[in-house]
Amino acid sequence: MRVVFMGTPEFAVAALARLRSDHDIACVYTQPPRPAGRGQQDRPSAVQVFAQEHGLPVRTPKSLKTPEVQAAFAALKADVAVVAAYGLILPQAVLDMPRLGCINIHASLLPRWRGAAPIQRAIMAGDAMTGVTIMQMEAGLDTGPMLLKAEQPITDATTAGELHDALAKIGGDLIVEALDHLARGTLKATPQPDTGVVMAAKIDKGEAHIDFHRPAPEVLRHIHGLSPFPGAWFTHGGERIKVLKAEQTPGRGASGLVLDDRLTVACADGAVRLLVVQRAGKGPMSAEVFLRGYTLPKATVLA
Repeated sequence: MRVVFMGTPEFAVAALARLRSDHDIACVYTQPPRPAGRGQQDRPSAVQVFAQEHGLPVRTPKSLKTPEVQAAFAALKADVAVVAAYGLILPQAVLDMPRLGCINIHASLLPRWRGAAPIQRAIMAGDAMTGVTIMQMEAGLDTGPMLLKAEQPITDATTAGELHDALAKIGGDLIVEALDHLARGTLKATPQPDTGVVMAAKIDKGEAHIDFHRPAPEVLRHIHGLSPFPGAWFTHGGERIKVLKAEQTPGRGASGLVLDDRLTVACADGAVRLLVVQRAGKGPMSAEVFLRGYTLPKATVLA
């Protein structure tokens, strides 16, 4: 089929890579380059980089609401648009343009975790299962009929980065299956139920401070749900230190108290052992490596 692909971050690249092998990619839409890094130079999105490396035409409009942009979209005469974490609202006029509509790859089992941060919120909430839903798009936020689903378990050790990669692969596989069914006319839509709707609010960097006054399971999920970005953190000696990986372990003490020389920290109930940390300006490192160059003795209280 003739496909318009619309996506921006790394999550969307897996789907685009799969689709270009089996379908005609008429055009790739992605958000415009944004300032990034220490120099704040404009950096193209992961989808734009992939598309250009593979000779796919790319458009980066700031909005899809202008007549000129909509006319250019219509001129592509797409059979279908595939959307994956694009980040721009698709007006009804655009939703109606492809012959078979617009299909979204969403990183949750809808209707749970509609919205911006389904991967992180699923981990932080302690969900044992998440997945990918292929959905027919409509004007509401992730409210459209469901077309296909696939599940992915979450363990106590799963970080948002690891879950992101697993769901991206599932999304790529599932969208190929969905378009195969769509081409044959065998894709069945199921309306989302009215019950079980949960919104996945965008992650605010202000959420990243670790509160050791919470029970250990909650602290662990908080750490893993924000790993690797923005990275949950604590402060010591005026320095902010991120924690990217941890595990729950037995232990008792005042909340935030370092219990041993292995970075075991007491929580309100139980304790967590910090396994991978990151200092400002440095890369991630194991707790063992970190402690070779940083003094954090037993009985220290982390804030």
